[in-house]
Amino acid sequence: MIRILVAEHLPLVRRGLVASLNGEKDLMVIADVASGEYILPAAMELAPDVAVIDMDLPDVDGITAAERLHQRAPQCKVLLLSARPNPGQVRRAFAAHALGFLSTNVAPEHLADGIRRVASGRKAIDSDLAIAALTSADNPLTPREQDVLRIAAQGASSKEIAAKLYLSVGTVRNHLSRIIYKTGARNRSDAVRVAAEAGWL
Repeated sequence: MIRILVAEHLPLVRRGLVASLNGEKDLMVIADVASGEYILPAAMELAPDVAVIDMDLPDVDGITAAERLHQRAPQCKVLLLSARPNPGQVRRAFAAHALGFLSTNVAPEHLADGIRRVASGRKAIDSDLAIAALTSADNPLTPREQDVLRIAAQGASSKEIAAKLYLSVGTVRNHLSRIIYKTGARNRSDAVRVAAEAGWL
């Protein structure tokens, strides 16, 4: 029997996942939590074989939760679910030692099969996502440009970015211009979107 921890903040989705997985003869949900902060304590207490985690948990996100489990409860394998999967998320998921990454739109039987694969130490990923992740472009941004864009993504002005990074406003504007050019974006907010989807932030 594969023992499962489910982490999903939407009650209806969480209950649906639990019911679907418990309907499989070899799967058993032993815990379900609505918050990322409860994942590690539940895993430490109950020792599940697999944690099925929503990427977009509002407090501790799925990537952070996967990293914490790898460090503190490595016997618990991780399968991440995303409502808006993209190549950047795939790369970040596997960098955080998750073994599975699937869309929330996956069929229940494919999710169950993915959990079985992850429990046995194999990777589980949608083939189209895997191909997209392998063929997507490498990060064209320098570390400093990534710093600038991360702060810009929080809605900061050029002046605020300059103050946080101890740069001149002119230097920040130059960085933003290069970022927009390198990402092929229309403007600053579009550059944030492009970089986030590609996993460059």
